[in-house]
Amino acid sequence: MAILVPMPQLGESVVEGTINRWLKKEGDPVEKLEPLLEVASEKVDTEIPAPASGVLLKILVPEGETVEAGTVIAIIGQPGEPIPTNIPKKVDLHAVGAHEITAEAPAEPAPAAEAPKAEAEKPDGKRRRRGPKVTPVVARMAAEYGIDLSKVKGTGKGGRVTKKDLEAYIKQMEAAKAAAPPPPPPAEELPPWEQPGSGQLFQPSKWEEEEERPPAVEKPKPAAPPPPPAAPRPAAGEEEVVVPLTRMRRAIAEHMSRSVLTSPRAATFMEADLSRVLAHREKHKAAFAERGVRLTLTPYFIMATIAGLKAVPEANAIFRDDAIVLKKYYHIGMAVAVPDGLVVPVIRHADEYSLLGLARKVNDVAERARAGKLLPDELSGSTFSITNHGVFGSLFGLPIINQPNVGILGFGAIQKRVVVIEDAIAIRPMIYLSFVFDHRVLDGAAADKFLATVKKTLEEWEE
Repeated sequence: MAILVPMPQLGESVVEGTINRWLKKEGDPVEKLEPLLEVASEKVDTEIPAPASGVLLKILVPEGETVEAGTVIAIIGQPGEPIPTNIPKKVDLHAVGAHEITAEAPAEPAPAAEAPKAEAEKPDGKRRRRGPKVTPVVARMAAEYGIDLSKVKGTGKGGRVTKKDLEAYIKQMEAAKAAAPPPPPPAEELPPWEQPGSGQLFQPSKWEEEEERPPAVEKPKPAAPPPPPAAPRPAAGEEEVVVPLTRMRRAIAEHMSRSVLTSPRAATFMEADLSRVLAHREKHKAAFAERGVRLTLTPYFIMATIAGLKAVPEANAIFRDDAIVLKKYYHIGMAVAVPDGLVVPVIRHADEYSLLGLARKVNDVAERARAGKLLPDELSGSTFSITNHGVFGSLFGLPIINQPNVGILGFGAIQKRVVVIEDAIAIRPMIYLSFVFDHRVLDGAAADKFLATVKKTLEEWEE
């Protein structure tokens, strides 16, 4: 009995995946749970394990193809087993026994073609044709480039336009635009009898012109437009390097552009004294190290952030056209710089961890993020996000909101500064906090209350 290998559901919001590379060739032996292929989904590459032991009988989807979750991409069987002829295009990922298929089973009859559905009525009584559905990724790309999807030939099921189809169409469109000749210069104005399609076969006599028209006044010829400035050429010794967009950089560009266009942003800033936090860390970091945990400042920042979210529930929410949805759980996104970009892994139910547990979780997530071993589900579902840009020496930051969150909190670099405490001058380790928020959900007073709670939690940390 052969085993079907479907494209897995890589995350709650991930509906398709791209086969980055096959780790086995047809005819190679495979062991159950051994890495079989690598699937790319936006910012992460995930190794997919083999669902059974045997031999890789057939690869149905080549490298570079993007397919929906549930699409059958390969078949695993026993050595010498014939390849089934009744392979379905797609399986239900949650159905019991849906991945097993018998080669001797007769081919299932093709489903009868559905009668074309009646075209939907528009409010004005006219009819419109419904095209095949597309994935959110394709719809977003089409909107970004202003493309009418009805003009794109789809190769997916039922004529569905896939991401690969749209990328090919965009390349053709850009190539055609680059190769199009410049428009011809405007022709000089001709008298009516010489205009194309005028219907006049001869020129009026001279006396007809003089009697019917006023004396001609010679018009000054318009000055020729100046030639367009030539593109600046690199000076001697200068070079230009064109760096193609990586999948991660393209995903970051799409997310950030969509965020700026979606959320009307505002920001507020405060300064916090980290004397008590640093003293607590210095007191306990050795004990944490004995348990294999490196105690950084990030767990303190996350716990202070959660205190702020509990004080202002509207900051832990999403905005809809008809409502504001308040989240009663705290999934904190934590920005992590990686060699080729930035990822925001999510710590789910962060409020349920102790400082030790949160420090251990932060270490684990950060290490796997830099090693490229995060799972797709770990990059989605945040209710609020933070970024510690101070690790690079930045004092102030104006981070972009991680959609669909309604706020993001930035922590700057810690610096010892002179401050006034109860009319006395003192030197304290100070940090700037920057809170960028969606003004559709939060107003200035609520934003300041949130940030003031974060500040107070850090400054009054109990040793």
